[in-house]
Amino acid sequence: MTRAPANLLALRSLLLTHLDNAPGPDDLEPAEVGIVGDPAHRGGYHCGSDRVVPNDYSVVESPRDRAGLTLDASALDVGQFDVRSGGRSNTLPSFSVWCVAQCAANAADTRDIREIIYSPDGTTVKRWDRLGKRTSGDSSHRWHTHFSFFRDAIKAGRDQRPLFRRYLSSIGLLEDDDMTPQEHNWLATVHKNLTVLDGRNPIGQIYTRMAEGRDETGASVTGNWNLRAMTAQLTDLQNKLNALAAKDFTDEAAIVQGVLAGLTPEEIAAAIPPTIAKQVADELARRLVA
Repeated sequence: MTRAPANLLALRSLLLTHLDNAPGPDDLEPAEVGIVGDPAHRGGYHCGSDRVVPNDYSVVESPRDRAGLTLDASALDVGQFDVRSGGRSNTLPSFSVWCVAQCAANAADTRDIREIIYSPDGTTVKRWDRLGKRTSGDSSHRWHTHFSFFRDAIKAGRDQRPLFRRYLSSIGLLEDDDMTPQEHNWLATVHKNLTVLDGRNPIGQIYTRMAEGRDETGASVTGNWNLRAMTAQLTDLQNKLNALAAKDFTDEAAIVQGVLAGLTPEEIAAAIPPTIAKQVADELARRLVA
């Protein structure tokens, strides 16, 4: 029978840990966060292999779903809430809009999400679909938001909490120490790469000041600095870079030349994967002999 997988149970637990009994007029109750459809439910991501139907869209529209079909459900429903944090009201619509924006920006921690069916205002129902198949959903999504995950990600047991941790951090309900080891490693890598740019690139200079708790004048602002702010600013930077990458530049050669001009040979070599590095080395050797 269809079962709730461990990675979605962990995600459900994360949301309830921080949104159930949270301050505000309406916290998130356990009954409002669901994974497996009720016994009558047939077809869709809330169903495992025993409940899918012929030509089920949650199986046939993506090779990721066909390859990942098991008895596991691959969806999460989140019900209404209105909690106070960070000096503002945080509701199901604002949560849903935030998640959709992260998906639309193709943030790294959203790429296992197939679709989000939600209401931005409690009246209109919308659907963000990574495959671009649909744009709406039924009226029940005015009071709950549906997340579908590609089945291969659920089958692989991949952690689906990072995106939702970022949301909880952004509204002030999750402390920095609650970050996963993977998220800390990601921040460490970004820190190393951006500080290398300091002195040769404005982004690197801005980042270094930010990490050291200094403003643009050099004055200390350490008292206002924390890892959560750093994560939010890095996420904003990543979203801007994603948008820039999507543009159609006419002089790509000039852009590449400009980027390479700011890098040392050692940095270029370090960025090339080992398998490709060997191919490049062999090609350079061939050209030198010729």
